[in-house]
Amino acid sequence: MRTSRASGKASSHRSPRTKSRSTTSPDLGALEKLSYAELKARWEELFGAPPPRHISRKLVLRAVAYRMQEEVHGELPARTRKQLDRVASDLAAGRPLKAPNRKIKPGTRLLREWQGVVHEAVVLESSVLYQGKDWPSLTAVAREITGARWSGPRFFGLQRKANGRRD
Repeated sequence: MRTSRASGKASSHRSPRTKSRSTTSPDLGALEKLSYAELKARWEELFGAPPPRHISRKLVLRAVAYRMQEEVHGELPARTRKQLDRVASDLAAGRPLKAPNRKIKPGTRLLREWQGVVHEAVVLESSVLYQGKDWPSLTAVAREITGARWSGPRFFGLQRKANGRRD
């Protein structure tokens, strides 16, 4: 038994992660042509309950399209759903959003052009390889390249500025 996120009601809809998933892509373009009543009927088929009252056609359309894609491609991973729930509760509480702290996988090659020269750093398990030498961090590599105090992740384009743009 699942609870529909959209309606908050329990439904008997099986998880799309089962092996019986459809392998054909949903015809999302056809949804645009459906009437509001047809979209609500499709909602009921997919979610096992009628849509909430006073929900816009646009939102019904988006929820139906999402569920159709979910049935073909599977649900979001539990970790992603948990992150989205956290972001939603932070927004509802008026808290500022924080970017997740993501670890760079060992073996990742980072390239950055600086003053006409392309620099390559390879992330290792506990250090960074740059010009054949192990460095303790990306920040140490950025400092070596620029001669200034740069944030390594920011220098290599892994973090955004406060205004949301990349360096």
